[in-house]
Amino acid sequence: MDAESILMASYCLVFLPLSITMEDRLAALLARFDLRAQVFHKGALCRHATFSDEQGVGYLHVLKSGAMTVQGPGHPKDPPLLLQQPSLLFYLQPTTHRLQPDPHDPPELVCGSIDFGAGAENPIMTSVNGPVVIPLADQQRLALTLELLFTEAFHHDCGQQAALDRLCELLVIQILRHLMEQGQVQIGLLAGLADPRLSLALNAIHAEPALPWTLDSLADKALMSRARFAVNFREVVGMTPGDYLTRWRLGLAQSLLRKGKPVGLVAHEVGYSGAAALSRAFVARHGVSPRQWMRGQDR
Repeated sequence: MDAESILMASYCLVFLPLSITMEDRLAALLARFDLRAQVFHKGALCRHATFSDEQGVGYLHVLKSGAMTVQGPGHPKDPPLLLQQPSLLFYLQPTTHRLQPDPHDPPELVCGSIDFGAGAENPIMTSVNGPVVIPLADQQRLALTLELLFTEAFHHDCGQQAALDRLCELLVIQILRHLMEQGQVQIGLLAGLADPRLSLALNAIHAEPALPWTLDSLADKALMSRARFAVNFREVVGMTPGDYLTRWRLGLAQSLLRKGKPVGLVAHEVGYSGAAALSRAFVARHGVSPRQWMRGQDR
């Protein structure tokens, strides 16, 4: 090996991992979907409260003080979750659950709904199963946001609702960061984004869904062989690259359709040759055409 080859190999070994790590893994996701949070409760919880998956939104509950139990009514045999210290309870997917206050130590909390604007196909909302519980005692990176959230929640200032909603949205982004950095999600989109090489392919799909991606081109993006990429992607993300690409395109199509864009334009934006091709993919996945799906959203 000559001197130039040795120099280039050394450059790759030293700088390539850094370049992979530094890429913003959430930028394309958050740019494509409209994260919206709405705080609907702040203060003491004096009686039980039930939240339904029929609303199609995720939920965020921030326990400031007191104690409560959490039960999923759809699974009565599951043991209830007991929260006795300041904690963050996060349901990324629409999930029916009930909060039951401790009558001897009533909880004080802030509750909000979370929506990414793409229905059931949203890859973010489907990336975490079950509740995420984060004790707040040692969460220094969340401390400032939580302090601002509680200050806004328990003081009646102008623009309170808008401030609470924006702070709740910021908190969701910080939770997603936390889940990736701590490796708390073992399979799914967030697990894939936590992988330095798979995240390169995922970010490419997210940023440019209309490109004619193939297994070879995605493997090149991930700096992996075709075979290794296919196996690793399925093991970590939980589906094949082709299946993920289809779900991403259809989820993005739903988001664009909700914004009022015509089907033909949406088709080209997400990588289909026209309205007919998008309609075929929609029917195969959802059993209805894009226009039929939109009529269901208007009910």
